[in-house]
Amino acid sequence: MDSDEAGWAVEPGDEIAPLVEAVGHLIRTCREEAGMRAAEFGEAMGYGEDLIRKVERGVRIPRADFLDKADKVLNARGHLQAFKEDMEKARYPKKVRELAQLEERAVELQLYGNHNLHGLLQTPEYARALLGTRRPKLSAGEMERALAARMARQSILERESAPELSFVQEQVTLERPVGGKMVLSRQLEHLVEVARLPNVELQVMPTARAEHPGTGGRIQVLKFADGTGAGRTDDEFGGRPVSDPRQLRILELRYGIIRAQALSPGESLDFIEQALGEL
Repeated sequence: MDSDEAGWAVEPGDEIAPLVEAVGHLIRTCREEAGMRAAEFGEAMGYGEDLIRKVERGVRIPRADFLDKADKVLNARGHLQAFKEDMEKARYPKKVRELAQLEERAVELQLYGNHNLHGLLQTPEYARALLGTRRPKLSAGEMERALAARMARQSILERESAPELSFVQEQVTLERPVGGKMVLSRQLEHLVEVARLPNVELQVMPTARAEHPGTGGRIQVLKFADGTGAGRTDDEFGGRPVSDPRQLRILELRYGIIRAQALSPGESLDFIEQALGEL
């Protein structure tokens, strides 16, 4: 079995590393208490000894199914399974974890995309095709980790206390045939489904709009229940996330104008359905 199937590599400098190392140490302790050598444990698990050593050293993050099986093989009485949720979160890249934490806190999100569909709107097939355009190309393990992280963030659409979500997407992001016509067709069908959610407003910015303040790149504004917020844009503040009220006002001003110049939600839904019918 390929070693990449057991888990993900720990990124250098990631603050999650000590927890991964502690889980690896626990696995080794349970193995030794069971009287098994690493090679024997690997054979019972369906993995090579090298992979087992990496997990025990904390340089690879074990998947949930690995912990489930290890718990049974080593008779760990649930001690290994108890870390499944922590390891599921640890598998995502640090930047994605930080973004997901902000999105989980947000009560309102304002999101403008001018080049690609926002990750919260992407189907797995579309996301995989889009990630496949990266250069240098992602390895199989990197691809699966990035795809899983992107899809996991979409739980924000389904949670009970879902935030208010406002998306404005440039027309071209709905027309570029990423992954081919079948993938794009399913993606547009998904957009129709998302656009009909009660907490979502999805708008299209027509290419024919000659002037609007989004030509500098993406804009993201997140607002929290305590009145604070965070934001980011490609062409301002060095592309870094900001939380200063004065800087946030600039982003909100731009987004407000973009939102006003885009098609209304109803017109946008008609636009998407028409584009779908033309494929």
